[in-house]
Amino acid sequence: MSAHGPAANKCGVPGIMCQENFACGGNEEAVFECDECNSMQCQQCEEGLHKQERLQNHERTHITPGYVPFCGACKVTSGTTGNRQRASVRCLSCKINLCTECQKRTHSGGNKRKHPLTIYQVPKSSDLQDSVKVDEEMQRKKLTENVVSFLLVDETEQIQVEDEDEFVKKLDCNPDDVLKVVSIFGNTGDGKSHTLNHTFFYGREVFKTSPAQESCTVGVWAAFDPVHKVVVIDTEGLLGATVNLSQRTRLLLKVLAISDTVIYRTHADRLHNDLFKFLGDASEAYLKHFTKELKATTARCGLDVPLSTLGPGVVIFHETVHTKLLGSEKASEIPEKVIQDRFRRLGRFPEAFSSIHYKGTRTYNPPTDFSGLRKAVELQLENNTTRSSRHPGVIYKALKALSDRFSGEIPDDQMTHSCFFPDEYFTCSAICLSCGAGCRNSMNHSKEGLPHEAMSRCRYSHQYDNRVFTCKACYESGKEINVVPKTSASTDSPWLGLAKYAWSGYVIECPTCGVVYRSRQYWFGNQDPVDTVVRTEIQHVWPGADGFVKDNNNAAQRLLDGVNFMAQSVTELSIGPTKAVTSWLTDQIAPAYWKPNSQILTCTKCRIPFKDNDTKHHCRACGEGFCDTCSSKSRPVPERGWGISPVRVCDSCYEQRGTPIETIDTMEDEEGGTLIARKVGEAVQNTLGAVVTAIDIPLGLMKDAARPTYWIPDHEITDCHSCKKEFNVKLSKHHCRACGQGFCGECSNDRRPVPSRGWDHPVRVCINCNKKPGDL
Repeated sequence: MSAHGPAANKCGVPGIMCQENFACGGNEEAVFECDECNSMQCQQCEEGLHKQERLQNHERTHITPGYVPFCGACKVTSGTTGNRQRASVRCLSCKINLCTECQKRTHSGGNKRKHPLTIYQVPKSSDLQDSVKVDEEMQRKKLTENVVSFLLVDETEQIQVEDEDEFVKKLDCNPDDVLKVVSIFGNTGDGKSHTLNHTFFYGREVFKTSPAQESCTVGVWAAFDPVHKVVVIDTEGLLGATVNLSQRTRLLLKVLAISDTVIYRTHADRLHNDLFKFLGDASEAYLKHFTKELKATTARCGLDVPLSTLGPGVVIFHETVHTKLLGSEKASEIPEKVIQDRFRRLGRFPEAFSSIHYKGTRTYNPPTDFSGLRKAVELQLENNTTRSSRHPGVIYKALKALSDRFSGEIPDDQMTHSCFFPDEYFTCSAICLSCGAGCRNSMNHSKEGLPHEAMSRCRYSHQYDNRVFTCKACYESGKEINVVPKTSASTDSPWLGLAKYAWSGYVIECPTCGVVYRSRQYWFGNQDPVDTVVRTEIQHVWPGADGFVKDNNNAAQRLLDGVNFMAQSVTELSIGPTKAVTSWLTDQIAPAYWKPNSQILTCTKCRIPFKDNDTKHHCRACGEGFCDTCSSKSRPVPERGWGISPVRVCDSCYEQRGTPIETIDTMEDEEGGTLIARKVGEAVQNTLGAVVTAIDIPLGLMKDAARPTYWIPDHEITDCHSCKKEFNVKLSKHHCRACGQGFCGECSNDRRPVPSRGWDHPVRVCINCNKKPGDL
């Protein structure tokens, strides 16, 4: 022991004298070790030295009895405290602490071997303790030697792990282990992968790093730290060049949602607004979209460990070179308080996170010291009050559930957003066809049977006729029962219902109150049903929905279903009865603006009464009844939906042919399908007039004209919607009266009423619709 050796302290254990001689002259006992000064310092020297601005942020350790400093040469070699050996001597000339190996390497030759040395004498108990610590550190390091990372989610948000078993296998952990998740975020080039490698894996390149300009991390990568029992997740950097910016941003929030601790790594000398904006927006999106889904995942997957709806703890790791760290200027200044004030000024306080901690380090000379970050993360991992450890299978289920729910196309206008996580990234993309309002539910909510919903009320559109009728009497008694206009009442047989429809119009029937309205119940003075028996509600029209039931939308098809029977029935009729049947059919399927045949007794123009065998003609423009002489002209009537081909008009309407003509494509829908029904009726009328040739009418043309609006057109149906058999001459097409899709006979052999579509009697339905419970 030299003259500068240890002195005896109060505990009787040899102490260490101050090695700085800055304020005490080397006569005081050392009470601090400064890792960056590479010396042991007394109270006076420590205070005097670290008042200097450039030395304020040095890491200092309080010396306890028997303390031995670390080797200063090992620090240069390894770069981390965990790999350094305890010093055995101090070179008084070089002013550096050296372990036995470093002393032999640096002071065994030349003039350095003559340098005066202080020999550290360590009590045996301390030797044993240090030996145990070194052994533990070596064991921990050895545990991480075989750790490798793997791609968990690619840049398109597709999970690259098939199931829980593969996830456990790639992590190389026990499926019964309980783990936590640590993830890292930050801008591209700030050293996120490097930080994880040195914080958890003793500097080994588990996560790929690169000095190249291109980002070395694309997508999300994961690795298992067996020492801390955590799944470590590395993410793609923010502000990097990527073609999938929206997907990358949404992916980051999914990773954040399953994490227990989040490290935000920044290498900027000052904390930029990007950090506060990212965390603030992430908090808002987490509370708005993810808390509900995490609860649903817990219930849906039957997880043993519930997923906390409170977000993870955040550690902001701030490395500076030229600027001071937060809280270093004033002893009373708390970094976390400064960060909170900054969030409040920006109006983005991250209330979703369970905690926010600041850990800064100032690097005068590389390498960066990650020991402070490691301690801060370890403290977070030990805290189980809000986020508890769970099995790796639970972690995978949570990520899979979030990935399945929040997936799909994102509008390509993300660069205009002022928010990192706009609602479009997580909400349903469906837009109401009538009013343009967006669905407020989360993505893929239809998988759970949840309907589309909007924040605002819808407006009526003639194109979609999005009115829904409810029985007024039932509504006033506390019940809300939807009713639809239809051809006949549920108690009427098909042909009796058609006969009543021809005489008194369409019917509105309530399941509770019975028939509450007929459109032509009286000869005149029929009131609108909205004013009397029903109340109207305007509903949103979502893409892919079946739409709304139009008035009498299946009248023509009901007629067509009985054409063969009708044709056979009238073959034996005389001309007189044939005229009566023809008149009845004409009234049944006439457009709404046509005057019924039963009310046409004289020609509207010449006032000559019609005889039994006289033919009544309707003007396609005004809808009034005329004789053949007064309606012999023809011209296009597109404003009534008759297209550009000339059709019969009266003389008065023909003289107005100079008025502007504009084709109205939606007239067919506004008339409830009755115009197409009339076209079918004209074909049927000609058939009945010919009597014997009724069966020779091209049924394909009639079927296409008579089909309800929700039916898929025949020419678009190439194979059975269920069994996928291709249709041919021998395999006929059939429409399901519930869904409107095309099926073969085997797949649509069931019969049941479909009151929502106006079919109150058993009609053809497909096997899928037949399995649905309740009324269709």
